[in-house]
Amino acid sequence: MVDKDDEYDDWPIIFSYTRKQAMEDGVLIDVTDEAKSAGFKVPVAIGDNLFNQYVSPPPGLEGEGQSISGRLHDLFMMAHAAIRCQRGESRVIFSVLFLMEPRKTEKITVLAVIGPGDEGEPVLTMCLPEDE
Repeated sequence: MVDKDDEYDDWPIIFSYTRKQAMEDGVLIDVTDEAKSAGFKVPVAIGDNLFNQYVSPPPGLEGEGQSISGRLHDLFMMAHAAIRCQRGESRVIFSVLFLMEPRKTEKITVLAVIGPGDEGEPVLTMCLPEDE
């Protein structure tokens, strides 16, 4: 019987893309400092589409009290709630409402994945499901 782990041992790695490279390229945005202030204990990054389309407020909403830090806070609070409800899962899907125009919100789905970082350490990544 062949051990499934041994089945791929001789396959050469053609390409690998590290978390560090993704951050350098802007594909992932490091929000660890902001996440720590919200109670997260592991490094946190969010996908560029989530950041650019939703976390960064659309122009004209500054007068509505919208800011990157406030929208990150909302994202983190909803992530905390979802993670607590699905304790023990490595993948959690949850929803967040973002103000996209005055008096118009958009409910989006976010995927949070805890997994190994470049050195095997636990890291959390949040992104739109289609960006996984």
